[in-house]
Amino acid sequence: MSLKRYLLVRLGRLLTYPVRRKLRQFEVACQNPEAVQAALLAHILRKQADTGFGRDHHFAAARTVADYRRTVPVAPYEYVAPYIERVQKGDTRALLADRRVLMFALTSGTTASRKLIPVTDDYLAAYRRGWNMWGVKMYRDHRGRRIAMRPIVQLGGDPEEFRTEAGIPCGNLSGYTAMIQRRLIRWMYAVPPVTGKLKDPKARYYIALRFALGRNVSQFMAANPSTLVQLARTLDAEKEWLLRDLAAGTLRADLDIPADIRAALAPRVRKDAARARALAAVAEKTGRLFPKDVWPPDTIIINTWTGGSMGPYLRQLPQYFGDPPVRDLGLLASEGRMTIPFANSTPSGVLDIWSHYFEFVPEGEIDSPRPTVLGAHELTEGGSYYIVPTTLYGLYRYHISDLVRVTGFFGKTPQVEFLGKGHRFANLTGEKLSEYHVTRAMDVVARRVAQLVTAYSLAPVWDDVRPYYAIFLEEQDVANETGTRAFLGELDRALGEENIEYAAKRESGRLGPVRAAVLPAGTWAGWDRDRLAMTGGSPEQYKHPCLIGDLKFRESMTVLREVG
Repeated sequence: MSLKRYLLVRLGRLLTYPVRRKLRQFEVACQNPEAVQAALLAHILRKQADTGFGRDHHFAAARTVADYRRTVPVAPYEYVAPYIERVQKGDTRALLADRRVLMFALTSGTTASRKLIPVTDDYLAAYRRGWNMWGVKMYRDHRGRRIAMRPIVQLGGDPEEFRTEAGIPCGNLSGYTAMIQRRLIRWMYAVPPVTGKLKDPKARYYIALRFALGRNVSQFMAANPSTLVQLARTLDAEKEWLLRDLAAGTLRADLDIPADIRAALAPRVRKDAARARALAAVAEKTGRLFPKDVWPPDTIIINTWTGGSMGPYLRQLPQYFGDPPVRDLGLLASEGRMTIPFANSTPSGVLDIWSHYFEFVPEGEIDSPRPTVLGAHELTEGGSYYIVPTTLYGLYRYHISDLVRVTGFFGKTPQVEFLGKGHRFANLTGEKLSEYHVTRAMDVVARRVAQLVTAYSLAPVWDDVRPYYAIFLEEQDVANETGTRAFLGELDRALGEENIEYAAKRESGRLGPVRAAVLPAGTWAGWDRDRLAMTGGSPEQYKHPCLIGDLKFRESMTVLREVG
């Protein structure tokens, strides 16, 4: 180990000592989640009692969890939206005891118009604490890879897309936190934060790679693995330009980069002719340039979501990155961090009982007028629930529509995995097929048959004789129709295994077998891009829907043919 490396590692250990101590305290707290959660709720109600929302909902009089539940309903964003609108105009006390709102984090726009979540000092403290504990645990679990104090590739977003009437910035939280990091931490991020302001996707990926190629990267971090797949494809497609820029210390002139951003990037552009020559030799020998050809898989870690609908993209990562460890980021949204994963290759994480007060509604009762509501200490392993957080920054019994499953316990605190957005379901004949059923079935099929699936969505198709579900695949994925028919048979069988009502409807003949609706190449990339433009979402957080319940969906797509 070089002296510089040794000093950096020692400095890193010194800086992370408070976090390591905090992690030990959190592990102890997980032995008694009921007491920890009760104390947190009492603190939230006391602090926010004199806000407009707190007065309207009698926080000062609430002495028990039952009191709180009587006065505040489980409700979506629309319930708190009028108070947030007042905060946007400068009336902070309408919702928050905090004197200032640092920014509004914009939700991803995956399912509806974007929501504005107030980011306060309390929000930032919980957000940082959760990330720090996640990071220290992840580093400690991979000491042999010597990843500490080595650069990270992460594409952030724009922290200021617009401002409210009161001048409060609204944008991407990861972009904001990157901007306010300490200087040493900023050095560890290979991609300059200003890149988040780029609107052109090609330019964003190119710039990320241009600055990463010259560094000894240890981690690739993205909320959605599709970002990493696209990054890898861009590296190969643009390798000649990238290596030319790396050798000459330049930045390609024909990229769509505004002059002010190009000027901000210019001082950081470095020349490394020797590395460019070495990578050019690799590309000439192999005919490609993937991340695994640049950064050896045994020296890196991939940090990304692994649950819900991420399966098709995760299965593509080894082709580009080799087989490094994959650590899930946790159930994490603009609304806050819900879980902290403590192990690789699983979407399951320990409930962050320090940050939010959590309630849970059993999956089958979410539409009931009087659903069962449980605390974190009352959950059952294997149970599926809607998670309902209460936060220190204005979200109360917030129905975020996230469906989770309890996979076990850390101490006495539940570990949960994200299953999907609960509103995503389809119901042609009473089968009530959910996105979770679809993604689980696809995972099963992937182990049974070799079928290329770049991207997909399943949707119901009405037929007067016998309705059915179609999986919408691009043409290159259906090149072998014989193989595709075998794949469809396995998918139909797997859907029945995951959903007994689907199996019953198939057996009775009320549903036809799954068919493949073949789309032109590139359709899904354009569809996702248009959907993002419509909702104003963030590309890094976007989740492609694997189930679309709209009976008219097929009519909206250019279907070349069907296979079945």
